[in-house]
Amino acid sequence: MRPRRLPPCLAVTALSAALLFLLLLLCASSFPPLVAWRSSAASRAAPPPPPRAEWGPGRPPSFAYWISGTGGDARRVLRLLRAVYHPRNRYLLHLDAAAAAEEREALAQAVRRDEPAWREFRNVDVVGEGHAIDRTGSSALAAVLHGAAVLLRIGAHWDWLVTLSAEDYPLVTQDGEKRRFANRCDQSECDSLSLCRVQSDPFGVSQLKINSSSGSLRAIYGDLLYAFSSVPRDLNFIDHTSDLGWKRHERFEKIIVDPSLYMDRNTEPYPSKEIRQMPDAFQIFTGSPWVILSRNFAEHCVHGWDNLPRKLLMYFANTAYSMESYFQTLICNSSDFRNTTVNGDLRYFVWDNPPGLDPLVLNETHYENMVNSSAAFARRFEEDTPMLKKMDDELLNRSPVQLVPGVWCPNLGKEQNGTDAESCSKWGDINTVRPGHGGERLRQFISEISQTRGCS
Repeated sequence: MRPRRLPPCLAVTALSAALLFLLLLLCASSFPPLVAWRSSAASRAAPPPPPRAEWGPGRPPSFAYWISGTGGDARRVLRLLRAVYHPRNRYLLHLDAAAAAEEREALAQAVRRDEPAWREFRNVDVVGEGHAIDRTGSSALAAVLHGAAVLLRIGAHWDWLVTLSAEDYPLVTQDGEKRRFANRCDQSECDSLSLCRVQSDPFGVSQLKINSSSGSLRAIYGDLLYAFSSVPRDLNFIDHTSDLGWKRHERFEKIIVDPSLYMDRNTEPYPSKEIRQMPDAFQIFTGSPWVILSRNFAEHCVHGWDNLPRKLLMYFANTAYSMESYFQTLICNSSDFRNTTVNGDLRYFVWDNPPGLDPLVLNETHYENMVNSSAAFARRFEEDTPMLKKMDDELLNRSPVQLVPGVWCPNLGKEQNGTDAESCSKWGDINTVRPGHGGERLRQFISEISQTRGCS
């Protein structure tokens, strides 16, 4: 029986289909799928993957920053974040219950959107819910302890916890790489060191003087990571004293109730009519509310493998300004940590005479003393003042909307297409810091105050 043949039209159709199928297979083997091609094109347009941080001996330390603010402080918090940012660190931002949900969401959106470094290194977080806080009560302490707990959970490698508010500002960079010149007679920096000669002022700050008669330029450096590289990582920087003076009665014998602990809005504490005896189970210490805590001590405050952290937390829940006494009392009554205490907070304040409840707002009349103080941070500052601009220009080498240049981002502040680069587009070495003169000076100061440890 003869085999049945396909009609010519069907044979041509079948042959065309086979050739088309073979052509598609060849194309698929030669080119990626359309979606993958789009992803590849997008990756070519994006900056290269960020370098990985390295930890351990011989590597720079890392800080965890708790930065807090209230309603209307989102812009100030972002400015402060830019001023203290480095990829090795972790940052947790918090706006209290006085801030509207829209402001908190705008802050989170800015963190996700504004800086490529924040997106790539993923080391900036925003607390999604605003805690009710009154700084005169224990609700402020509860917020800091919550921040420490979160930072311990999300960051495995940081060495010190630094507490800042929107009213604070740094006096040193995190990673000092470049010179910045103050008291310029024109808008240009010294183009070549061959045009300048180096002198030292009475405070040990190098000064660059142009060899012409055009004026002088003062170079101020600073790098916190370098200054702390030689510091034992179990040290805690807590201003403290056992001399209570008038606080004995006003702070510790009097009892207050802080409604911000149980209300959803910031509420001022109110006093109780009763007074209480001074404790004899532990000795009270007091000092500055702004601290730099080692990771080990922060873990002790949060986890409390003995009962002292919880016992003191209960006591200070009814104490005015408990942020000025809780960490001081805990560390000075703990045999495991007492000798890791350095009596200093590395902050610059100016108090009125007689002192009020808050330090004075700093202005340009305080500038020289502030710069020569060997402090790492200063407070208080009003928003968008000429003082902050002066600090950005002369201490941090940045514009108000720019991150601070450093080894980790070599293109920041350099001219590109006729303008200074405002965002990092090229990653440098995040595991190296270059010491500047200010970093050496701060390092020496920390070394000196660290010689005396313990509580008295």
